[in-house]
Amino acid sequence: MDNVVDFDINDALKHYLSDPATVPTPEADGALLDCENDPESLTNGLINGVLNPIVDSIAESPDAITKSSTFDSLQFLLKCAPTSLKSEQNYPSEPDSELFQLSRSTSLLPAHSLSKLFDLVVSGLSSEADTVHNDLETDAQETILPHKQLLEIYGFLLQWTVSAVETKASERPASGAPARSRATGKSAKPKPNAKDGSWDSSTQLQAALDIMCKVLKLKLGKIFVATSERDTFVNLFTRSVYLILESEQRVKSTAIRMHAFKVLCIAVKHHGHAFGAQTSLIQNLTYFEHLSEPMAEFLHILSDQYDYPQLTDEILRQAHILIDYCEKLTSNRELSGREFNNNDTKGPKSVSTFIMKLSELAPRLVIKQMTLLAKQLDSEAYTLRCAIIEVCGNLISDLSKQEERSENYETQINGFFDVLEERFLDINPYCRCRTIQVFMKLCDLEQKFPKRRQMAAQLAARSLEDKSSNVRRNAIKLLGKLVSTHPFSVMHGGQLSYKDWDARLQAVEAELNSLKPPADSPGLAEKRSRADTTVDDALLDDATVVEEEQKETPAMTEEQQAAALKKAAEDVATSELMTRLQLTRKYYVEAIKFIEVLHAATPIVCQLLSSKNKSEVIEAMDFFVVIDAYKVEAARTGIRRMLRLIWTKGNSDEGKGVQSHLIDCYKGLFFDAPDSFSSNDAANYIARNMISLTFGATPAELTSLEQLLSTMMKAGHVSDPVVTKLWQVYGVQKKDISKNQRRGAIIVLGMLAIAEPDVVVKEMETMLRIGLGSFGRADLGLAKYTCVALRRINPSGRQTKEASAATSKLPNEHAILTRLAAMTEIVSDSKEWFGVAEQAIGAIYTLSKHPDTLCSEILRRKTKHVFQRRTAAPWAQPMEGIEGEGRLPTPPPEESEQKQKGSLALSQLLFIVGHMAIKQIVHLELCELDFKRRKAEKEKSKATNASPQKTSGPDHDELDLIGGTTEDDFTEAMAHIRERELLYGENSLLSNFGPLVTEICSNNTAYKDQNLQSAATLCMAKLMCVSSEYCERNLPLLITIMERSQDPITRSNVVIALGDMAVCFNHLIDENTDFLYRRLNDNDVSVKRTCLMTLTFLILAGQVKVKGQLGEMAKCLEDPDKRIADLSRMFFTELSTKDNAVYNHFVDMFSLLSAEKELEEDALKRIIKFLASFIEKDKHAKQLADKLAARLARCDSERQWNDVAYVLSLLQHKNEEIQKTISGGFRLVQAAA
Repeated sequence: MDNVVDFDINDALKHYLSDPATVPTPEADGALLDCENDPESLTNGLINGVLNPIVDSIAESPDAITKSSTFDSLQFLLKCAPTSLKSEQNYPSEPDSELFQLSRSTSLLPAHSLSKLFDLVVSGLSSEADTVHNDLETDAQETILPHKQLLEIYGFLLQWTVSAVETKASERPASGAPARSRATGKSAKPKPNAKDGSWDSSTQLQAALDIMCKVLKLKLGKIFVATSERDTFVNLFTRSVYLILESEQRVKSTAIRMHAFKVLCIAVKHHGHAFGAQTSLIQNLTYFEHLSEPMAEFLHILSDQYDYPQLTDEILRQAHILIDYCEKLTSNRELSGREFNNNDTKGPKSVSTFIMKLSELAPRLVIKQMTLLAKQLDSEAYTLRCAIIEVCGNLISDLSKQEERSENYETQINGFFDVLEERFLDINPYCRCRTIQVFMKLCDLEQKFPKRRQMAAQLAARSLEDKSSNVRRNAIKLLGKLVSTHPFSVMHGGQLSYKDWDARLQAVEAELNSLKPPADSPGLAEKRSRADTTVDDALLDDATVVEEEQKETPAMTEEQQAAALKKAAEDVATSELMTRLQLTRKYYVEAIKFIEVLHAATPIVCQLLSSKNKSEVIEAMDFFVVIDAYKVEAARTGIRRMLRLIWTKGNSDEGKGVQSHLIDCYKGLFFDAPDSFSSNDAANYIARNMISLTFGATPAELTSLEQLLSTMMKAGHVSDPVVTKLWQVYGVQKKDISKNQRRGAIIVLGMLAIAEPDVVVKEMETMLRIGLGSFGRADLGLAKYTCVALRRINPSGRQTKEASAATSKLPNEHAILTRLAAMTEIVSDSKEWFGVAEQAIGAIYTLSKHPDTLCSEILRRKTKHVFQRRTAAPWAQPMEGIEGEGRLPTPPPEESEQKQKGSLALSQLLFIVGHMAIKQIVHLELCELDFKRRKAEKEKSKATNASPQKTSGPDHDELDLIGGTTEDDFTEAMAHIRERELLYGENSLLSNFGPLVTEICSNNTAYKDQNLQSAATLCMAKLMCVSSEYCERNLPLLITIMERSQDPITRSNVVIALGDMAVCFNHLIDENTDFLYRRLNDNDVSVKRTCLMTLTFLILAGQVKVKGQLGEMAKCLEDPDKRIADLSRMFFTELSTKDNAVYNHFVDMFSLLSAEKELEEDALKRIIKFLASFIEKDKHAKQLADKLAARLARCDSERQWNDVAYVLSLLQHKNEEIQKTISGGFRLVQAAA
């Protein structure tokens, strides 16, 4: 009996929980005791020598654990392994033994030994559990009581072993090498380290948890008579389970998590662990964020599988205490031995996640405590408010799925929906986002809640204007979700066309009105009078009168009875039909209300397409794709607006992401034919869609569409059959095709040709026959776009760099060029002629080898036509230089007899002159670039000593001629031609028109025609871009026209021209920029916008020097026209990135703005606040504050003083003297002055 251990569980726990190293082990194996002051002697061989006999003895009988030497040896080995990490240890004193001091920081027990010990304890406990179970079945009291100590010993050792295993698992990545570093010289020591890293204790943990369940299923009440003894024993297991759950990696393992929950559920259900579980759960939620959802899952399993909802109810009832506790943790610096700071939101966040998960798993438990939980909507922690919002959504979802509905079902549903609708105005954007996300989930329910959906749509449309981009993005998604899940698909298929639904409503109302009897019908009047009489008789006369009248009613015949029954049946049928029609009408009205919300929201979503937040832009695009699928008419506006996103740029992949998403959207909308279509039908479908994109498109939209289609063509999204179909539409000879279709086809083909010029090259004959033939003369717009498409044959501008430098040019006798020349000489009074002439001349300069020669001929013929005596019609005589197909057919007699107005003919001539002058400058620049390229290639070939290919012909001769010419000589020659030859040369045709244009512009009383004056001004402006001498001579005249002209188009043209001249002849325009800035105050919005755009380009490109006029541009920030205000805002945003430009001109801008009497004080403050936001450096803010503070003493009025004080309040200057001066006020400053 002396060898039996004297074990007291309470005493053992006291030592273990205080410091495991203090647990006494006097009877441990002597070899182990010798290692206390010689840690290096604790080898694997020694440990195995001690463990192996113990394993054998316990395997033979679990009672062997009660032997003192066995029990103390096991405790000694466990003391060699730490039970907590070094950072979490808080022991009262250090042990005397060197071995146990070392075991504080590192495990001296190898992993395989710990694993063997773990298996030993678990298997011993399992065997003991089987023995106890058998003894309990016999119900022999004398055999049961001895098992109490055995169970306590095994439970105690299991708790200790689990702690050591968990500590080992958590420290393994960080330690290992340091722990073994003390054992140098021992060959056996490093080996366990290698095993430490590969040991996975998960399987053993699962087995241990399984054995715990096995023990807890025993009738422990018969073994542990006192409740305190039973609780102490059960806590040995639950304490280990909570320790395991503290590890996030363990919780991620479903098997371990489920085993742990099973142990806790049995302990709560059968062994009174409810209060302990409640306390531990609250602590876990407070300290371990990863346990939020698992704890909710545990409570769900406990209530669902073990029929114990009481714990959940109690925790939810105590939720406010738990939440208050968490909030105290976030507000106090130190509580319960753990430090928190004010930014620590783990507590409230954990509770929030727990409540949300619980409401998702067990909504019927949560709904009972909803009254208490709803109070958290007033909590300062936004995470808690988000949780309650999520809970409301989960409860609505659960209630809607219940088959048996309680009496207060409607009240509960409405209450939860009211909470959600209120939260659309929560002060925190995260809560507003969560509300919208909850509504998105509710949209997927089978029950649609139509009234609530309508309100949600209105609230989402309002949230589109929220200041938070996250809220706006989610609001867009909610609207799209409401559309895709709308409840109006029961009748008529589910499309949401307002026109169709309104027509249906009108039809139903007309049918209802036809069923209602007219107000003056005899039957209705008789019924009403009878009712009135009855009321009066009942109130005033005796009832016997009524009874006598009823008695006097004669009996009805069989025929009368049949007629009455028939009439009653008809009335019932009519009543049923009216009821059905009234319900249908209500259905239609609700659908129209929903569609109206979508129409109202569309303009706002269009604005969000310009958002800086790329994800918001992508959501907006998806929204328009969705509503277009449901045939909402307003979708087309957004789809057109999306086009401009093709220009989106971004430093990262965001810009590319928007572009690629735009292409995907357009592919889905217009380029993906239904699967049921054949290849031919699909090509027709896509071609029609592409043409429709051009209908009603503005020039800006066409430019964006051009970039989009060319990008898609490069990416191979446009197939050859589609291109063929487009050419068929363009070239069809039938008369029933509309002008817009044919125009649209050539517009699209011209756009595709940017990426693939062969698209146009292969069909030049078709273009000659259609666009440059009779169809083109009948439809000048078609001719213009045909010329545009022809220009794509040779790339220009940015495309030139991508294409080969050597482009194919055509001789002047080519049919294409002769037809192009003929198009400029068409006699027409239409304003579309100017567009045709512009594009035709541009095509000639793009395609011709010698465009100047051909254009000279055109100019001669046009001049002759304008100034010759107008006796013979120009159609009757063949045009010089045009033969064969190039000759224009003779028009009908009535057309040739028409006389063109002289001023219009002269306007057309001047337009051609001006445009040819500009194109000739570009042609000279291209000649210069071509010369430099060819010279560089020749020099490169000489430098590499490559054998040159034998060349012959004119190109070889030209290269020989330029061999001795330097680039500077060639550049000077070109500059001389531009400056002196084009407008002043003896042989130059343009020299005759310079004086003519000046004469017309300077004598607007003699030449009164407004169109002529506009054309002459434009021509003169273009000629001024050619020669600086001509520009200097006529600049005062041009500025006078800009100041005095009544035509806004003329003023806009002059503004643009001055911008071009500022690039060409900066020294001339730089002195006259004040006249340009004046146009920012023009009465016409288009002129003001043009001026702002021109100045934006010039200033940002550094073409003009800013001399204090930026204040005029700052005034545009408050312009009534939104586009002008947005453009001005963009200008200053870009300007702020250029060398402190806003800071350098801030004082000048403020001086000009504060002196502007017409500018309201609030508008001035908004402008100054916007500009001050770009002063980011403290040094700049301080310098500006010093400069502006000096003005306070010189202010003549309180308004001036207030303006300066407001600016100073915006600057982060931190100057106490300035603050003191401002706090003194205006009067004090005056007195001091």
